[in-house]
Amino acid sequence: MSTLAALNFQNAASPLMEHLIFFHDHSMTILILIITIVGYNLISTCTNNNIDQYMLESQPLELFWTIVPSFILIFIGLPSIRLLYLLDEVYQPSITIKTIGHQWYWSYEYSDFLNLEFDSYMIPASDGENESFRLLDVDNRTVIPFNTQIRTLISAADVLHSWTVPALGVKADAVPGRLNQV
Repeated sequence: MSTLAALNFQNAASPLMEHLIFFHDHSMTILILIITIVGYNLISTCTNNNIDQYMLESQPLELFWTIVPSFILIFIGLPSIRLLYLLDEVYQPSITIKTIGHQWYWSYEYSDFLNLEFDSYMIPASDGENESFRLLDVDNRTVIPFNTQIRTLISAADVLHSWTVPALGVKADAVPGRLNQV
């Protein structure tokens, strides 16, 4: 559970979320390195009073400025493409949960088990107890099995919704008339 003033991600509860955190750290390391180098060059250029003709009109330097960013983009892009493929792939799910977003609640349907359906309403803040999560707790929680592949079909009945479980690295938009699979 995320807390107030937390600067990191939540603890990963799935291998996909671990991959997402690793990719975030990978790309942030590259960006910090680039910002450091560009900042150093900018400061040294502004404080340096010497003008070098080779530095102002250099074709090898322009070639370097063109090729190095393309390699950096490839170095960031290849893990990103692999991660997008992993996030979209669904391997023989053990259970399918149909999720429908309504204006003030979610409807869940376990279609694999004799059409088990229920609605999940948010508990009002005034009715909450000390151990409940304010504005996050519901009256009927969705129970899913542990260490299994789960497919969630997400749609909406009226307006756009966002269905997310941050610790699992899952986020999908519920759009009326469209069925999204996670």
